Amino acid sequence: MTGTVAASTDATRRLPRGRHDLTREQIAEDQRLRILLGFAGAMASNGYARTPIAAVIAHAGVSRETYYRLYSDKLDGFLAAFDLVSTVLLAELDRAVEGPGPPLDRIDDGVRRYLEVLAEHRGEARLFLVEAFAAGPVAIERRAEVQERIAARIAEVLEVGSESGRVTCRMLVAAVSALIVTPLVADDHDAILALGPLISAELRRYHAAGLLS
Repeated sequence: MTGTVAASTDATRRLPRGRHDLTREQIAEDQRLRILLGFAGAMASNGYARTPIAAVIAHAGVSRETYYRLYSDKLDGFLAAFDLVSTVLLAELDRAVEGPGPPLDRIDDGVRRYLEVLAEHRGEARLFLVEAFAAGPVAIERRAEVQERIAARIAEVLEVGSESGRVTCRMLVAAVSALIVTPLVADDHDAILALGPLISAELRRYHAAGLLS
C-alpha cells in the first residue's frame, strides 16, 4: 500500500541500538507499526486462530513486554492492525474515485486501485478479507462497516438515489470481496488483478439495466 502502509513497512526495521534521537512517542509509534505488520506476517501461514502472540512479536521484532504495554491481548492488536489496513484501503479508494471523468470511469479507477492495493499487500489484505471471520464478532462487524462505507462511496459517485440501488451496491461489494478471497489465499498477485475487467463489466451491466439508479 502506498502512503501510510509504505511508511509502516519502513517502520518494521529494528530500532537503533544504544543512544538515538527518537522521542518516546516516536519509539512507541514505531513499535505499534511493527506489531501491526507483524500480524500480517505471522498469520500468512497459520491464520488467526493458530497464530500465537509469540509469533506476532517474533515477526515484529519487539518484546512480549512491549506488546502488552500497547495491546491487552491478541484480539486487541489484531483489531488495531485491521483498522490500519482499512483506513489506508479506504483512503486509496477515495483518491482513485475523486479523479476527473464520467462516474463509471471513476468507479473503474477505484476498482483497479482497490485490487492493486490488495494484490501488492496480500498479507495485510488477508487480515481484512479472511482473518476477520476467525477473529470473531467484533472483527466481523468492523469488516461489515468498512464494506458499507465502500458501498456508500460507490453509490455517491454513481448518484444512486433509490434504496434498491444502494442495496445493489452492497451486494456488489460483498460479491467482489468473495471473488478476491480465493486468489488471495493462493497468494496469486496476477489473479487478483485479473478480476478488474470482470468486475467493471458486471458493474456496467448492472448500471445499464437500471439497477444502480
